[in-house]
Amino acid sequence: MDREAYTDWRRLAGRCLILAAFALATQGMAAPLPPLTVLVDTGTEMPMAGFAHDRLVDGIHKELGEALAARLGRQADFLLLPRKRIAMALESGRADVICLYLEPWLPGHFLWSRGFFPVTEVVVTDTSVPQPHKLQDLAGQPIATILGYYYPELEAKIGKEFVREDGHSSSGNLRKLAAGRLHHVVTQERTLEYYLKIDEKLSIYPPLVVKSYKSQCAVSPQGRVSLNEVNKAIEQIVKDGSVVKIISHYQPAQK
Repeated sequence: MDREAYTDWRRLAGRCLILAAFALATQGMAAPLPPLTVLVDTGTEMPMAGFAHDRLVDGIHKELGEALAARLGRQADFLLLPRKRIAMALESGRADVICLYLEPWLPGHFLWSRGFFPVTEVVVTDTSVPQPHKLQDLAGQPIATILGYYYPELEAKIGKEFVREDGHSSSGNLRKLAAGRLHHVVTQERTLEYYLKIDEKLSIYPPLVVKSYKSQCAVSPQGRVSLNEVNKAIEQIVKDGSVVKIISHYQPAQK
């Protein structure tokens, strides 16, 4: 072998050794997992979701999705769709999960996680009128509701004297309450807390509880995560206090 051929052979051998060492070093390293695709209804408002330039930038959905993704060893990727397209996207596997739902709200063949996120529906009354002490005291009085939503518990308690005053959003109804345009609003406790955090002018009696429950996550049977994985991630964020911490971000400061 002449000198030039020997030099070429040494260079080739050196490259092979480098490649072999790299292969050994990376052997057993897992490929990065795909993102967790989380569905969010574009009709949702703060504190549940805040949007800017067609992106989810704030709110409980964002923080919760990121917390679950982190426990699953993934990044969160948010798919924003109007409510009518959510079921189809979840059934097809275009998204992996949607959270803060209950099974009756989302018809379709989905896998449902354990309930874990506390939700309380309340009726709020401003202090310019006599205080109601039970839901039946609201009979015959207009209660601000959301167009297209059903309130079976109020209907059962108040009966035919349940008078709806439909609006387009809970925040809009609370603004009307603050302005004195109406006196009773049915809303979620989280929404009320957030409103009080950003606007302390609202003068109200202690809210009357309509119902309390724990919302769930719907998992796509065609998605990239299993129900068992999602339940384990939920268990972790409940145990380590992440859920309580997320909620606290949207509550008024304690006085």
